[in-house]
Amino acid sequence: MRLLWQLPAVAAIAFLGGQAVNAVAGNPWLTLVLGAVTAVLTVVVYRWVVRRTEQRPVTELARPATGLGWGTLVGVALFTAVIANIALLGDYEVRGWGTVTGAVGLVGFMAAAAVTEELLFRGVLFRIIEERAGTWLALVLTAVLFGLSHLFNEHATLWGALAIAIEAGGLLTAAYVATRKLWVPIGVHFGWNFAAAGLFGTEVSGNGTPQGLLDGVTSGSVAVTGGAFGPEGSLYSLLFCLLGTGAFLWLAHRRGNLVPRGGTKRVDTVTTLSR
Repeated sequence: MRLLWQLPAVAAIAFLGGQAVNAVAGNPWLTLVLGAVTAVLTVVVYRWVVRRTEQRPVTELARPATGLGWGTLVGVALFTAVIANIALLGDYEVRGWGTVTGAVGLVGFMAAAAVTEELLFRGVLFRIIEERAGTWLALVLTAVLFGLSHLFNEHATLWGALAIAIEAGGLLTAAYVATRKLWVPIGVHFGWNFAAAGLFGTEVSGNGTPQGLLDGVTSGSVAVTGGAFGPEGSLYSLLFCLLGTGAFLWLAHRRGNLVPRGGTKRVDTVTTLSR
């Protein structure tokens, strides 16, 4: 019953906010404002519906937003490592400067995407499935769903969806499990996406992303560059995201945050984070 209340509530805000952001895609300042409003409103609705349906403090989105900043830095660093390796092979080239206003609009666009997707997939789906099925099964199931959701993108491919399932589905879920806070995967998600489009000017998940600060272009092998889907389809993305996933899962194990199969353990977020 919690799933039937929480999922539609968050999905409705995500859909309406996404439609509003797409409607003003040509105006970076309106995109920034509407993207920020969508992100904030989704957090408010998530807190409200979880509090009403679970009768508990929403510790996974506790104030202040601890972890959002360093999560963003992790996301930026991981994508920078990917693009640096592609560039070393001569498959990424900066042709000049893009636009500052384009990057401004991408802040709003990526903030809305990161918050709504994380609250849907990690905050609602993963969290509730984990309580019943344990961490590992919940991770696999929600990663597959996350990958499949990207098949609807403009330049989507089956490989791209599989890569997203492994990379983002694993990395972002592991970030939540390690910290038991949604701010961390939100930050990683935003940092990765903004670095890809807003900083390096590359495609994000085949979405036809607007240009950011740099006018960058990839060329060469699809295995290296990801092709029309963008660097998320690159084997380098797979490598670095798997390394990040492993690090977060190691931390989760050290903190005792892995829920066994059967999902009988309910995690005490406050206690876990204080270790």
